[in-house]
Amino acid sequence: MVTRGLTRLLEDYLAHLSVERGVSAHTSAAYRRDLTRYLSYLTAAGHSDITAVDTGGVEQYVEVLRLGSDGGRPLSAASTSRAVVAVRGLHRFAVQEGHREDDPAAGVRPPAGTKRLPKAISVEEVERLLEAASASEGPAGLRDRALLELLYSTGARISEAVTLAVDDLDLDAPEPVVRLFGKGRRVRVVPVGSHATRAVGAYLVRARPSLAARGRGGAVLFLGQRGAPLSRQSAWAVLQASAQRAGLDAHVSPHTLRHSFATHLLAGGADVRVVQELLGHASVTTTQIYTHVTVQTLREVYATSHPRAQG
Repeated sequence: MVTRGLTRLLEDYLAHLSVERGVSAHTSAAYRRDLTRYLSYLTAAGHSDITAVDTGGVEQYVEVLRLGSDGGRPLSAASTSRAVVAVRGLHRFAVQEGHREDDPAAGVRPPAGTKRLPKAISVEEVERLLEAASASEGPAGLRDRALLELLYSTGARISEAVTLAVDDLDLDAPEPVVRLFGKGRRVRVVPVGSHATRAVGAYLVRARPSLAARGRGGAVLFLGQRGAPLSRQSAWAVLQASAQRAGLDAHVSPHTLRHSFATHLLAGGADVRVVQELLGHASVTTTQIYTHVTVQTLREVYATSHPRAQG
């Protein structure tokens, strides 16, 4: 049973959160649940008040939460992180109220959550998606195919693609390129593949003039049905409609073609720093999240190529 001293500390802290910090009733209830479990853990460990708790005890509690070894429900990394925030707040309050001079929880960090890996689709699925983009009749079909081809060919973000001007493209060069304006208006020059070059060229000649005549799209490359610049939401709708026609709607997001671009380059042997430059990442660490996808490929190559890999 939780001691009177620990119970009083908890009630004082919750009152502090409600009155002085103005937290909502929902947040206060969540703190109460998390801290009631923590105080039960302290009591089971033989602590009758907050003064005897050390850093090792708080760190051990993080493991208890993840494993459920106190008889409670094992928590995910995200839920454990929330509980650790509550525990650190309680200890900080104990120091502020003069219950102890040091804070054993100050250096305790929540567990690192599992990094959400980018979703990529296979080369065959990309081809199905691009073919499906051509299904619309008239100028829209040419525009949609050009948009998705360019996204996959360059790894551009949708926001970068819809703000492109016609003059940002140089498709007549021996090696066609496009200037992309990324985060912080950083400019990068990215090669454009032959399939995308043909698709964008067809759109410029056979579709964009008629779209431009309907409105005031100015120099923007991709235009909507009324001649205005294609919005990010409309570009997203193009992707979703094409994915649905291709039977891929369950796992296609706005970043799918960008993720697939990076994954397929790395799987094909591209250097991670080259992919970093193409994606416009400020740090190679950001790009390295894609390398997990190529591990199986590396294993297969090793197994079939190394003279002593098998047998």
